[in-house]
Amino acid sequence: MAAAQGAGSSSAGPSGLPGSAPGHSSNSTAVAVWEWQDEFGRWRPYRGNVCSYIEQVFQASQQKGQRSGSGLVSSIPLGHVDPVLAPYVIDIPSLTQFRQDTGTMRAVRRHLFPGDSAAGQGIVWEWQNDEGGWSPYEMNVCIFLEEARATNHQRVDLGPMGYNYEVDFVAQVQTNKTTRFRRSVQRRLDAPYPVTASPAPLHTGAACSCQQCWLNSGTGPITTRYRHSMINFPNSSATHQVSGRTASVSSSSVGFVPYNKPTLSGARSTARLNAQSTLALPQAGGPSTGLSASNGVSAPNLPVKMAKPSKVNQALAATPTEPEAVVKKYLEEVKGSPADEDCIICMEKLSYPSGYGDACEGSTIKPETVGRLTNCQHSFHMLCMLAMYSNGNKDGSLQCPSCKTIYGEKTGTQPKGKMEVSTFPQSLPGHKDCGTIQIVYHISRGIQGPEHPNPGMPYTARGFPRYCYLPDNEKGRKVLELLRVAWKRRLIFTVGTSNTTGESNTVVWNEIHHKTEMDTNLSGHGYPDPNYLDNVLAELAAQGVTEDCLRQ
Repeated sequence: MAAAQGAGSSSAGPSGLPGSAPGHSSNSTAVAVWEWQDEFGRWRPYRGNVCSYIEQVFQASQQKGQRSGSGLVSSIPLGHVDPVLAPYVIDIPSLTQFRQDTGTMRAVRRHLFPGDSAAGQGIVWEWQNDEGGWSPYEMNVCIFLEEARATNHQRVDLGPMGYNYEVDFVAQVQTNKTTRFRRSVQRRLDAPYPVTASPAPLHTGAACSCQQCWLNSGTGPITTRYRHSMINFPNSSATHQVSGRTASVSSSSVGFVPYNKPTLSGARSTARLNAQSTLALPQAGGPSTGLSASNGVSAPNLPVKMAKPSKVNQALAATPTEPEAVVKKYLEEVKGSPADEDCIICMEKLSYPSGYGDACEGSTIKPETVGRLTNCQHSFHMLCMLAMYSNGNKDGSLQCPSCKTIYGEKTGTQPKGKMEVSTFPQSLPGHKDCGTIQIVYHISRGIQGPEHPNPGMPYTARGFPRYCYLPDNEKGRKVLELLRVAWKRRLIFTVGTSNTTGESNTVVWNEIHHKTEMDTNLSGHGYPDPNYLDNVLAELAAQGVTEDCLRQ
């Protein structure tokens, strides 16, 4: 991304920016930015209004814990502030974001920045992505850029921030220092991030090992563990940022989510958020008719739909798709007293009734019934599993929300299309001993079916045909055959909200990454990438697509 070199322009790294070098500010007013970690190790901030809600609940819980000696609130359901985020819950003890309908888990952190920084002013810097939309930089980069602009620098080097780029404020472009490829950048005003008290000096640059970074980000341990801790989560340590563009994105990314599913509401634990602020939060569908907690937080009552499965889904799955039949097929009822542990779906003790009793009133399964998955042996309220299944694709399969083991044949909601495969002799970087497999996906715009988020509404299909590349060697051909299975099971794409443009009701990638460039892997889209084939095999396995499928 080649920046224009205006005559008399000046270029500066962090040392040229007063107070912008990685270090600390004595300003005691701070804003809290909550971020989730994407699959490339980048920390993506939640939007300002979502961070305000998370911080409100977190702070109120801390205050109550200090007064009563009890622990922090365990989980924060994000659907309370934004219905689009209904499937997502933040588990505070493990600093993990958990997606209830797919079991996808991502690290989360809380980071403090000075109140007079870009975060405190609601200033966001963004770069233009491949689809023409705008993607935000990480918050520390936004702050770095804003400080450079405020001190009249015409150009700034992002190398100290972990990126191989320069940004030219005059030309409004970002330039890759190696390839000289350019992208447009822009400065945008958004909602300011929430103000909070800071007991220690604040960062104005990258995180370090100081106490403030250790306590207020996901890069260090939480000092106390509380009840409702979830298991088998990835650690929340920050990984080095990948320089360049975002690659094919996971549909579980929050801030841009693939579809708007109804929230798993009715859980009694939602009324125990320990938040005491009376901040008015946006509710879906106008005035809330849901649970009104005594702590002042109103939880929208969006009951789980228990409708019979559609004909489309019945045709897709070889197993019965009636919700109760599926749950009873894969879970065996636990007799006697259940183990002294939590149901990670509703966050209630297994010895207590399910938190989704009110949402599944038509079920014959009793709220206190506990079931154990037959293979992985993880236990949950059977009614919670019923609610989770009914809130998903209802294809006759179940996925353990703890270890992600799949029961049955998982299918997706990919629209109709065509997958074409060809080969050519040119080698990919890192695979000089073989040719290349080219996959071309064709999907056209259409009307959403009953399995999609908004049945009857049109959906768009931007950027098709999409070209993807694999090495034409033994492992590459194995990945290809598994991708064919995933395509037949409608798992490659879905209809939802684009991670790069923010457009809803459009075709997006669905958690199986593809290489859409042959080289220049600074973007994460191309080669060389020695780990890609192993990574995509693991992603396919997480969708239930393994070598066993090729032997059937």
